[in-house]
Amino acid sequence: MKKYISFFLLFIVTPLSILSAQKTLRTLLSPGKQTAVTVGLNKTGEPFYKITYQGKIAVDWSRLGFLTKNFDLRDGFTLQSAKTATHDETWKPVWGEVAQIRDHYNELEYALRDEAGRRMIIRFRAYDEGAGFRYEFPQQDAMKNVSITDELTEFQMTADHTAWWIPGDYDSNEHVYTTCPISQIDNERYNREYAIATQHIVKMKNVQTPITMKTASGMHLSIAEAALADFGALHLESDVKNLKFKAFLIPSADSTVKSINSAPFHAPWRAVLLSKDAAGILESKLILNLNEPCKIEDVSWIKPQKYVGVWWEMHVGLATWDMEATQDMMAATGREVKGRHGANTGNVKRYIDFAAKYGFDGVLVEGWNVGWKDWFGKWKDEVFDFAKPYPDFDIEELSRYAREKGVRIIAHHETSGAVTSYERQMDAAYAFMNKYGQNSVKTGYVGKIIPRGEWHDGQWMNNHYLRVAERTAKNRIMVDMHEPVRPSGWHRTWPNWLASEAARGQEFNAWSSGNPPEHECILPFTRILGGPMDYTPGIFETRMSAYDPKKTEVVHTTVAKQLALYVTLYSPLQMAADLPENYEKRPDVFQFIRDVPVDWDDTRVLNAAVGDHITIARRQKGAQNWFLGSITDENARNFTVKLDFLPAGKTYEATIYADGPGAHWKDNPYPVSISKRTVRKGDVLDLQLAAGGGCAIAFMLK
Repeated sequence: MKKYISFFLLFIVTPLSILSAQKTLRTLLSPGKQTAVTVGLNKTGEPFYKITYQGKIAVDWSRLGFLTKNFDLRDGFTLQSAKTATHDETWKPVWGEVAQIRDHYNELEYALRDEAGRRMIIRFRAYDEGAGFRYEFPQQDAMKNVSITDELTEFQMTADHTAWWIPGDYDSNEHVYTTCPISQIDNERYNREYAIATQHIVKMKNVQTPITMKTASGMHLSIAEAALADFGALHLESDVKNLKFKAFLIPSADSTVKSINSAPFHAPWRAVLLSKDAAGILESKLILNLNEPCKIEDVSWIKPQKYVGVWWEMHVGLATWDMEATQDMMAATGREVKGRHGANTGNVKRYIDFAAKYGFDGVLVEGWNVGWKDWFGKWKDEVFDFAKPYPDFDIEELSRYAREKGVRIIAHHETSGAVTSYERQMDAAYAFMNKYGQNSVKTGYVGKIIPRGEWHDGQWMNNHYLRVAERTAKNRIMVDMHEPVRPSGWHRTWPNWLASEAARGQEFNAWSSGNPPEHECILPFTRILGGPMDYTPGIFETRMSAYDPKKTEVVHTTVAKQLALYVTLYSPLQMAADLPENYEKRPDVFQFIRDVPVDWDDTRVLNAAVGDHITIARRQKGAQNWFLGSITDENARNFTVKLDFLPAGKTYEATIYADGPGAHWKDNPYPVSISKRTVRKGDVLDLQLAAGGGCAIAFMLK
């Protein structure tokens, strides 16, 4: 149901030192009056805004505006009009955490004109769960082309809140998170302790969005971006002395320019998610609601899926991507590899057999195509051919074999940063996929973007990711992007864009200092707010010494936590990432991965604390079965969970996969205790989570 109704704004009459022209002040209230956005001009015509939540200031008076190469869009403005409306609509996602989403907000169109006749609209939307605003530039003679050099948007915090953040890296999101007060934000240690080969950290106080914070009173807020298109990604400059964040746009190859646009155009949405607790941040659909509706008319071919693949064996050193490098060093991981080329016909058939036997939808195959010899560190413009397999990868035979087994091969298109080369090959690559029945592709952007010298988070690359989403949709192909900009809700508009990596994933546990136990307890409150992550959970053999006695790397979780991640780290695309033989050693534990769905009708956050713990229950799409995941950080925790989410009058068999006796992420990660009991609505379960541990439960309707 859609409804648009005009309404009157409230006027602020309280004197404000920062704003002198009271006639320009407007306050926009959310439908339930939880959020209020106030906007006005000061005596020099600069626009400012403030956001309050449940009567408390969330963002204090903060500047708005832009600088461009030829003129300023920061002051000298007069208010031309302030049009208002309300919107109430319920829409159904193609896939997701819930069956339907309500998009209910009040809106203010705050239209400005400067002394040179240039017009700019700042559109505000107030939701009960936060607010969004964006800049719009109508078609006009006074401003046809705009080369933006700086965005002046500020977010003035009211105190030294606790923040969870990663550095404002132009080229990578693959960082561990830091938890500290705003006043202590500093990127210096990332250059020393967590350096990534392709990272580009320029400013030591810059952070990535989303950044999530907690106030002393318990209010949670996240600063994020929605519907990023034709713009540099939004990072934030941290003014640690004044507890303020300022927008920082990632530049183009010309480092003086952040985005080049022609009117009419609009910037992406700047979003502030607000909640009285951590659970409300997880439940928010504000970012999705700020994106445009689905642009794909027929979505019947878009299917969430679970998959296995030729992938983890390369990361643990048993195989290679490159057919010619079995005795060489793996450039990406620095591991000496004495195995074989992983993507050979016999090995891929083994994975197809495993997928068919245990009910998986697809088999990802990395290293199948020519070019891997020059893929990393060479910075060549033409590396891969996306329609030419290696000689030991029989595409004809494997396509036939997979089809007979009812399994799809998932293509892998690693670009090694040679993005213009990939764009030249996309049509041929997608035609090749369609020829061989491949309806999903995992793209990759490891390395520096060549030959243009763009950044992964810059305007040109952000438009590339959308071109890939559109082109794959045209070819009825689903896409999973690795090493892209972090998502900003585009999966509402292009639901074939199932997931992205865009964060520090599971593979770092195989060959680096790894992901600390709190990592998976932070991702849902930060990176995953903008869209699903292909984290690749499900590792049963957590010690890399099992593959090489000299190695000391470990996965920083228990096995039970690996199961729970399928529920707590939402994605419609989930991998059973470990080797088939490791699953077949523990079929009773593996059963949960086989059973857990990837698409849901309902989601309930039962408890949550950023960086500490999360417990979530979800109802299977089109069924009455429920699944629960509970995870913790490095601290053992006990929870009491009341089963109020189960429907009244129904009886369920609960299969509980808990940390076993003595379990500990580092000292003893393997024990999983499996028990069954009959439960009903209102029953209580006691969950005991080990350090770095978790619990997964399948509630099957009897």
